[in-house]
Amino acid sequence: METALILLLALAAWQVLRVLYQRAHIALLGRHLASLQLERHMETLTQGYTRAIQEEDETRQVQVLKSFDLTERAVAAQVQSLADAMQKESTLAAGMGALPFCVPYAERFLPAASRDFRELLQIHAAGLRHAVDNEGRWDAKQRAYHLSAELYLFQHSCHWFCKSRVVANARLLMRHQVDHQKVLDSVSAVTRSSYLQWLRGTDAHQRDSI
Repeated sequence: METALILLLALAAWQVLRVLYQRAHIALLGRHLASLQLERHMETLTQGYTRAIQEEDETRQVQVLKSFDLTERAVAAQVQSLADAMQKESTLAAGMGALPFCVPYAERFLPAASRDFRELLQIHAAGLRHAVDNEGRWDAKQRAYHLSAELYLFQHSCHWFCKSRVVANARLLMRHQVDHQKVLDSVSAVTRSSYLQWLRGTDAHQRDSI
């Protein structure tokens, strides 16, 4: 009976810590996003790309895609602004769990099981700029496809920072009907290479700690 009570109290304490931890991350990211219009711009682009792809006339499709040029550049600039602003935060404040589920304050007592959200934001900023500037020399439809993936991956990272990797995966699938691996396969090689290096760094630390 005593063991069951101890386990129940431990679970309750963990739940409280998890909620407080996630609220702190949500508040931190929300504070930096407050002066930006990223969510509105991203919704405009994702809905616009879908509408453009449904156009049967290829000329009309290209026209619709090109109409989002200013919004695309605004998104790239604002993600860079977010990444730069987050650099002012401490390592502990910007830490995020590398494990699938949320372990509150893991960056304080399990640094090998955490990663730096600031580094991840810089990866997204560089990847979006690469796609917006069309350094891959894609046609209009390919460019929109890669940009959509860049936006989905950025959104996934924000959900991961605020909640957990599992929650981010579920939200990605629910909102966009695509899984994380498919999105990662669809971003530019520049983003994918940097992202995987960031991810492998986490795994390497974890192996070292075993």
